[in-house]
Amino acid sequence: MPAHPNVTLQLSPFAEDVLKGLSAPEKFVPSKYFYDDAGSRLFQDIMQMPEYYLTRSEMEILSRQPGGIVSALQFEEPFNIVELGAGDALKTQELLKYLHAQRTHFTYIPIDISEEAMQQLQSKLSSSLPDLRVKPEVGDYFDILKQLNFSGRSNLFLFLGSNIGNYEPDDAKVLLGMLYSYMQPGDKLLIGFDLQKNPAVIKSAYDDASGITRSFNLNLLSRMNRELDADFREDQFDFYSYYNPYNGEVRSMLVSLTGQEVTIGALQKTFRFQANELIRTELSKKYTLSEIENLAQVCGYKVEQHFFDGKRYFTDSLWRKE
Repeated sequence: MPAHPNVTLQLSPFAEDVLKGLSAPEKFVPSKYFYDDAGSRLFQDIMQMPEYYLTRSEMEILSRQPGGIVSALQFEEPFNIVELGAGDALKTQELLKYLHAQRTHFTYIPIDISEEAMQQLQSKLSSSLPDLRVKPEVGDYFDILKQLNFSGRSNLFLFLGSNIGNYEPDDAKVLLGMLYSYMQPGDKLLIGFDLQKNPAVIKSAYDDASGITRSFNLNLLSRMNRELDADFREDQFDFYSYYNPYNGEVRSMLVSLTGQEVTIGALQKTFRFQANELIRTELSKKYTLSEIENLAQVCGYKVEQHFFDGKRYFTDSLWRKE
């Protein structure tokens, strides 16, 4: 379905990224597009899976060590807590409860691309912490950060849940560099990293027997159908995931089960898929401590402290902008 030669398409960022990804020699769709409302609900289900240790590990850190984290901040009040990709704030709530109980003066600014997730977050916090100062923002992290004024207050930025592991190494450095540019000297970043461990533990977390992760990935096709007028047939694709313990990378992808064509109306373009051709959907990088500390140094941060769960599966690492 070619575009009229005299018509310039006005594409959304999602459409632009899909055009770029599906036109590449090795097709891909950026993993940030997992998290529409349907995808966010599926990810809530993933976090409840017995195989998915990440949420429990980080929850243990934030529920058992909030005093240590707050003590390490050394902030004067009042200050801001700015969370990138807040979701439903299930884990963050443990830190917020501790601060609230200490009568600490702070404002919580959760940012998420899903409006539904932000509505759920507001509902939960208004029930559990009714007098908490919350200023939720819906949209892209950096679009929102451009609009906010942080001067005059210290800021703790949160980037939890091992979200940094979804970025290719160079992209992770770019993201952390951009965040650094919005921070003031003395501001801090609490960032979650999933650590390298027994490969079997990691593999089962990303390829569950119940098929929730498969549905989470296939929802990308459904989202393109809904939002970009595409005609993907989900039953003509499958899900595959593998873990490489030598470089710490989990790679997830969709597999075309047959030779087929898919038309995306919003792009006025048809894409051809060969049988067994792949669409890369997600990288989930697992780090060593030396890799974490090197990443911080390269991006200009100073590592202040690592907070571990009991099994040392996970760390929330506290960094400072000098």
